[in-house]
Amino acid sequence: MKYVHTNIAARDWRLLADFYTKVFGCRIKPPERSYSGKWLDRATGLSGACLEGTHLVLPGYGDDGPTLEIYTYKEMAGTGGTMANHQGFTHIAFEVGDVRQTFDLALKHGGQMLGEVTEKAVPGIGTLVFVYFKDPEGNIIEIQSWDREQESEN
Repeated sequence: MKYVHTNIAARDWRLLADFYTKVFGCRIKPPERSYSGKWLDRATGLSGACLEGTHLVLPGYGDDGPTLEIYTYKEMAGTGGTMANHQGFTHIAFEVGDVRQTFDLALKHGGQMLGEVTEKAVPGIGTLVFVYFKDPEGNIIEIQSWDREQESEN
């Protein structure tokens, strides 16, 4: 068994895929998808489902690793927005080399502020630097980096 992908239903899949490639170095995994038909209706529980989109190879993984799947359905249902304490899936996380630099890059490419860059010492592990923010469509992302404690050589 293995984990294969996470999906984001986007108003504009191309715009959102562009954000994730520019900010996180994701790569598009061809081909672009364009699906519809009774088979898709059966699988999704929708009627007249029609979608377009792509898969993005996540940083740190090869072409066979898990992907971020971004699709736009012909008919989209809106939401009231998500916050970190909402029930269900709330965010995805990336480990980055420099949280502040990546946060600035995300904001430059349409990301939206949610929290502030925060540091927290975690005993036995090290210092965590992290922040939550939203992508251009309001999905929550956490970026983090760790300054790991060095194990003593005794």
